[in-house]
Amino acid sequence: MAITANRPSSAFVAKDALIGRSPQQKERSVPVFVLKSDPSSHNADLVDANADPTEAGSNNGVIVGSSINGSSMEEVVAVALEEEEEEEVADDRPQPSKDEVTSLINDLLLSASSSGRGEFASSGEKAAMNGLVSRIEALSPTDGPASTATIKGTWELLYSDTQLFRSSPFFMAGRAVCETPDQAQQYDWFCDMHRAALAISTIGKVRQIISDERMTSEFEVKVGSVPFLPDFTPFAYSGGLPLAIEGAIVSSADITPIDDGKSWEIFMDTVEIKGSNIPLLRQALDAGLKLGSRDLGGFLENTVPTYTNPKPVFATTFLDDSVRISRDQDGKIFVYGKVSDSSEPTNYSGVDSDLGILKLLEGVNDSIFKFYI
Repeated sequence: MAITANRPSSAFVAKDALIGRSPQQKERSVPVFVLKSDPSSHNADLVDANADPTEAGSNNGVIVGSSINGSSMEEVVAVALEEEEEEEVADDRPQPSKDEVTSLINDLLLSASSSGRGEFASSGEKAAMNGLVSRIEALSPTDGPASTATIKGTWELLYSDTQLFRSSPFFMAGRAVCETPDQAQQYDWFCDMHRAALAISTIGKVRQIISDERMTSEFEVKVGSVPFLPDFTPFAYSGGLPLAIEGAIVSSADITPIDDGKSWEIFMDTVEIKGSNIPLLRQALDAGLKLGSRDLGGFLENTVPTYTNPKPVFATTFLDDSVRISRDQDGKIFVYGKVSDSSEPTNYSGVDSDLGILKLLEGVNDSIFKFYI
């Protein structure tokens, strides 16, 4: 005897008299099916006992469709009931508490702060922090983060498992030019050597400022302007003068959400130096001197047939009101903390272009001479 049934998307169950149901199951609003036999055809149909035979399109309560051959009533119902119970388990699975997420984030940030945002972490420490990142990502409370209002604002970099400057869209675009794993590995090496060559510099704040269609990366850096005092003076003191060259490397790019809901396609635009304290150079920079990366890429596209302006993908894998975790195309990790809802880039006009000499003289006077007008 064949059993004809069209199984709905939710699992069906037999009538209470045929299959025992718990009180919780009885309270749920689900179809109740019974076996309706047709002696003339030796077939049987699974019928919704609650269906209204007079309702249009009800087929008199008979559910018709694909045939389930060679299955007993008990087998069919057992499979259906098992599926329903699995759904109940999934629905009842405890959701992670906010305290659990906060605890994991605190553990990550504690390790990040003790290792210079990951810059001085050992391979073992990075592996432990990356493990925490993976656990946090699995608990993300935000669907489709790339287009949410929460992601807009000013974010400061708190941890990365790679060079901090690679959070800039400029360096992401550089990586996107690489076409093979060997080229990507060479680019990683180049970035490591770039940082080693500039080890004398100190990295300050690293930000991403996100608006509706724009990402602005600010990378603040400071380097001693006269690092070896004995080379210039008769003093035996081996340090340098307390003067430093300061500035921020600012990269801007367009961002376009893609279909996965969590990623942006980045189209690099310009690179400029803002807030430089070097006299004369500051005036030229403020007058609009910048690198037009997109324009340069367009020129290369028109002259080199195989070249295409790179558009790297940058994914957000965790987002709440205060923390964002993102990954580049290689899965490298960048953890940000939100410091403001503002989508306006930092205004560096208040930085004096005097190599810090005025601040040094003020400090000498306040600490030693104490001469005031």
